[in-house]
Amino acid sequence: MALAIGLTGGIGSGKSTVAAALVDCGALLVDTDAIAHALTAPGGAAMPAIAAAFGAGVVGADGALDRSRMRALAFDQPAARGRLEAILHPMIGVEAGRRAAAGAGRPVVFDVPLLAASSTWRTRVARIVVVDCSEDVQVQRVMQRSGWSDAQVRKVIAQQSPRALRCSIADAVIHNDGLSLDQLRAEARALWQAWHPLH
Repeated sequence: MALAIGLTGGIGSGKSTVAAALVDCGALLVDTDAIAHALTAPGGAAMPAIAAAFGAGVVGADGALDRSRMRALAFDQPAARGRLEAILHPMIGVEAGRRAAAGAGRPVVFDVPLLAASSTWRTRVARIVVVDCSEDVQVQRVMQRSGWSDAQVRKVIAQQSPRALRCSIADAVIHNDGLSLDQLRAEARALWQAWHPLH
């Protein structure tokens, strides 16, 4: 059976760079965020259920999920976020399994931002790698790339799994507070070389 690796980390941690490095090593990447975006794009499979659950107010003029409106709703009403996840998560799981099966035996990296909060995902992967850095570094990186305010970034971080919880489930933690991009990629390659020969 092909090696299945779960990859997670907070916003701004460098997780996408690690994912790309593992793909360069030969892994098939299954990005659950990308699947969620596809499900909530114009004509996306999740949109009828989302519109039914939340009303037309969360549907943009193009038929896609109005992300800013949904984000505001989820922040204001925690139960709304739970309802959205109840629609999306089963669909994401099915599509992630389909994409992994299409990999014809290649090792798979499941990029799952909420992996630490999901017992389902932990049973689907053999190893878990967490990309970790301090909250201040996360805030700095996300502000630089997105133009969000400090408060906006910290609000998103507060919605994600706590760092301690993520690190507690990890088989390996890549600490990315002061690494260059090349050093971060080298860490990912070293981890791949350590894990992949086992399969």
